[in-house]
Parts: sequence; C-alpha cells; structure tokens
Amino acid sequence: MALPVEEIAAHPALLGLVQEQSRVLFAVYEADPRASSVFGNQRYLMGHAAFALYFRRGRADPLGGLTAARFLDEIAKHGIASRNTGDAFLKEMLKYGIVQYMPGAGDGRTRPIEPAPSAIGALHTWVAAQLSTLDRLDGASRGETFAAAPDALGTIQPLIADGLFSSGATRDQETAYANFIWVNSRGFVMDWLTSGIGTVTPGAARLPAGHVSIADMASALRLSQTHLARRLREAEEAGGIGWEGARGRSNMWVSQDFLREYLQVQAVKFAIVDTAFDLAFGPCGGSHFRS
Repeated sequence: MALPVEEIAAHPALLGLVQEQSRVLFAVYEADPRASSVFGNQRYLMGHAAFALYFRRGRADPLGGLTAARFLDEIAKHGIASRNTGDAFLKEMLKYGIVQYMPGAGDGRTRPIEPAPSAIGALHTWVAAQLSTLDRLDGASRGETFAAAPDALGTIQPLIADGLFSSGATRDQETAYANFIWVNSRGFVMDWLTSGIGTVTPGAARLPAGHVSIADMASALRLSQTHLARRLREAEEAGGIGWEGARGRSNMWVSQDFLREYLQVQAVKFAIVDTAFDLAFGPCGGSHFRS
C-alpha cells in the first residue's frame, strides 16, 4: 500500500534523504547536462509527457507513440505549456540529440520520435532514486523489484506521469517556494539552498544553511547569475531566505516555512511515485513507519 503524503512529510529523516538523493541526481546532471535538462522547469512535465507517449506505444494504444502532433496535444490537454513552448522544447531536444526520429514512414508532425539512450538513462536514474528514498523511509524493497522487473521503466513511468499531471501540488504552488519552480534546473536550486541545512531545530524560524555563493551556484547550475539573483531576491522578499550579513557574501538562512513547503512538494512527488509503483508491480510489502 502506497505511503500517505502526510506520513512521508512528517518523517524525521526526510530532509536528509532528500539531500542524499539530490547529490545523486546532481552528479547525473553534471555528467550530462543536456540529457538531464529534461527535468528542468516546465521540462519536468513536458519530459514526462513525451516519455509516457513513447512508452505507451504498443500497449494501450498500439497505433500511438511519440510524435510531435501527439506531444503538442498531450501538453495542451493537461495544461502543461502552450503549443509554442512545447514546439520549441521538442525542437531543442531534437537539435541536441536528446530525442531522435525513428526510421520509417511519416514526416513532420506525424513522424515517430524516440528518446536517445542518454535520456532513457537519466530517467532510469531519476526513478530509481525516488524508489530508493521510499525504501529508506519504510524499509521496503521497491528498488530490487524495479531492477528485476522486465521493462520496468516503461511500465512505471507513464503511471508516474499520470499522477504528476493530476496533482496540483506539484504544479501550482502559490508560495515562496514557487519562485524556484520555473528556474532552469528546477529542483537543483532548492537542493543547493537546502544542502547546507543540518539538524532542524523545532520552533526555529530560521535555519542556518551555510555559505551560499550566488556566483558559484549560477556557474554550477549553468544559470544566468542575474536571473538567479533576481529569483533569490524574490524569495528573500517573501521571507523564505536571507543572509546573516552582506547579501550573497555571508552565511545564508532558510525559513522553517520555506523548508516545509519544499519538503511537502517532495512528499507529494514520492507519494505519486509510490502509487505508480503499486499500480505497476503491486504493493511493495514494506511496513508503514511511524515518526
């Protein structure tokens, strides 16, 4: 039975596990930024839409699969992005070899498209990281099942996509955290900001996050320093973050509320992945924890 969002969000080890997972995924990003860019900002949902169309070919829809026309219809149906944004995304993915046209009939909007091996690899690592974190929360063995199941990635990913598309909590945050949802490299900005947080003191309004250099962060995440600084200032004005001394040149703090929002979104994502796992492979057999 999938873990409830409330239990995941309340688990005392959640922050540490999310930090560990972030280090794994950031290493993948550093090794292949273009392939991993599928998981940045709106790309996060557009990427899942494209993968789901690709993996569902020959199953529920034997005549389906990923084409430009179907992709644009899919993102429009779910309100993920405009058709122009989706078209630009797909053209960029084709330009850099993240996806490629399949041999055979069709042209333009109807020609079948498939993800490149590098993109499949990045997605596999992302799913495996989510399952590993869930296993460490309740002691189950989802990761082993995923590793052993035939066509595991193609089975679970469309179900994860369904959950993400139907969850407002993963898309429409009206909070300080929302300032980072549409920054390139999406979660990595929040991951970077929270990586220096250690023990969370109950009741503390501000949590020390260590020294955070805007220049270093922008360089590592391949962002415009001006753009990142503007987004950080917006979060600062909302009370989510701040500096103990000179802005950008001293130790930073993250508000307890800001961290809670971030972990709540993470908990929703983990619950979506866990539900998808149950639908794909059956209950994992783990016991629910109690925080």
